[in-house]
Amino acid sequence: MSRSENKATRLLQLEALLLGHPEGLAQAEIARRLGVNRSTVNRYIPDLPANVYIDEDGRWKVDRSVYLVNVRLNLHEALAVHLAARLLAACMDRQNPHAATALRKLGIALEGLAPRVSAHLQQSADVMDDAAQRHDPGYLQVLETLTLGWAELRKVRVWHRHYDTGCVEAYLFAPYFIEPNAIGQSTYAIGWREPPAALRTFKIERLERAELTRETYRIPQDFNPQDLLADAWGIWYTEAQPVEVTLRFHRRVAVRVLETRWHRSEQVEEQPDGSLLWRARIAEPQEMLPWIRGWGADVEVVEPEGLRATLARETREAALVYGWKLENENGRG
Repeated sequence: MSRSENKATRLLQLEALLLGHPEGLAQAEIARRLGVNRSTVNRYIPDLPANVYIDEDGRWKVDRSVYLVNVRLNLHEALAVHLAARLLAACMDRQNPHAATALRKLGIALEGLAPRVSAHLQQSADVMDDAAQRHDPGYLQVLETLTLGWAELRKVRVWHRHYDTGCVEAYLFAPYFIEPNAIGQSTYAIGWREPPAALRTFKIERLERAELTRETYRIPQDFNPQDLLADAWGIWYTEAQPVEVTLRFHRRVAVRVLETRWHRSEQVEEQPDGSLLWRARIAEPQEMLPWIRGWGADVEVVEPEGLRATLARETREAALVYGWKLENENGRG
């Protein structure tokens, strides 16, 4: 192998090594891992790829915000990405140029293989760029910073606006996971928050700004977002035992209810009159309220009592809004 070929191989090994160490590596550690002298590593500096840099502490790192990943997809895998992109375009109300660019790149790559899929991918990108989408550079800056912190395992200082008071407080936050939620057209970050030195969830739309710090962290080996959110209806989780929710659906909507599996724990019993009894164990039943409301009079909350009482109160209030006077608590006029 020629000297130039050997150097090119070493540079590829260096890049792979740094990708596996988001915290960065000192020059001496790189030399040890590559089996070369420190002076040899120093000679690589003029030939480093654009995505590798040396930080203020002398640690070599990969800039993950510009690093390009090569992905090869077959037709069916590309269609799966198309479906995910359509959901993203429909459920997110803010412009996301990164998602739009990714879809355009995929669309261009598929032009020869599947021109119709390619065209629709690029149309989905246009939806994300559409002027009707909310232009929110603050949200994008926060999302980018949290993503970089998550990738490099560096804590992020965030300024959170409280929903109830409007007050803004600063926290140190270690992102463990980023999760979209279609119901509220929102994105959430789950991680370790200081204070109170506990696992917490931030709605990213309520973060005023975010700054990357130099402080690193580790995600606990036993952290599993799938387990954490297993009983959640959407994003709310709790350390308490899940609550059993029982709903009775009218026969008019029975077919529609049965077409979809709404929760991993659900059990459905068809009744003699054609109605359905639907049961599931939910971490925070209050999170189901928008979905239950959407069924209108075609659903009745059987239990828990607190959820039933909430829907009953809302129904009475709605009746007053529309000019109906209720004679008693059972809703009979």
